[in-house]
Amino acid sequence: MIIWDTNPVAFSLGPVEVRWYGLVYALGFLLAYAILRAAARHKSIGNLTEKGAEDFILWLMLGSILAARLAYALIYQPAYYLANPLEIPALWHGGLSIHGGLLGAALVTLWFCRRHKVSFHRLADTLVLPLALVIVFGRMANYANAELWGRATDVAWCVQFPTAQGCRHPSQIYEAFYTYALFIALLVMRETRRWRDGTLFWTFITLYGILRFIVTFYREYDPGDPAVLGLSIGQWLSLFMAAAGAVWFLRSRRNTKHK
Repeated sequence: MIIWDTNPVAFSLGPVEVRWYGLVYALGFLLAYAILRAAARHKSIGNLTEKGAEDFILWLMLGSILAARLAYALIYQPAYYLANPLEIPALWHGGLSIHGGLLGAALVTLWFCRRHKVSFHRLADTLVLPLALVIVFGRMANYANAELWGRATDVAWCVQFPTAQGCRHPSQIYEAFYTYALFIALLVMRETRRWRDGTLFWTFITLYGILRFIVTFYREYDPGDPAVLGLSIGQWLSLFMAAAGAVWFLRSRRNTKHK
């Protein structure tokens, strides 16, 4: 058994505490901006300018965080947030849905690409690697916050969290491990072959959906999660991700055959 003993606060600025969770996502957006700015400078993404990269990152931050929060509030705890609407913008109280965040990011990217005539798949392939890294460190930050722990177990590596009764699966670490493995796989794919635009992005969507579906069996349901047919809402959303990716690959293969 492992006793949780992690400080969720990265550093303090006077009375203001900066937590690892917020720091991870702030650095993630900065990394994405640096990568896009370099891509614009080298013209590796057609029609993307440095100013466009700056505007896009701002919209991406707003869209993904807003969608992540709204998805969590309306899907997982609608009764509570409808009764307490002022709690919805209280991000410091926790509660973000990664599926909602990914959907929000995808919609913002589609809108930006259509407006500026930028290739959606080329932009998505560029951002998928920093996205995977952000999820890795984001899950480690969840561990530091002693949140999103797994189900009760007696395995040797179970963790005693101060916020949970009994010893628990460290499901946050499980998710960090498989997402890091997915990051390495995408990195190898990018460096070893020139793939059709969209391949990296949809590989991530498909495999992340499958792996998240499996690992969620070891994770405690979120409060208020209306499980359907024995599966959590997060698992159903993960299946949808995997199915969307499978459809893209089938259509891509069919189009290649026709050509």
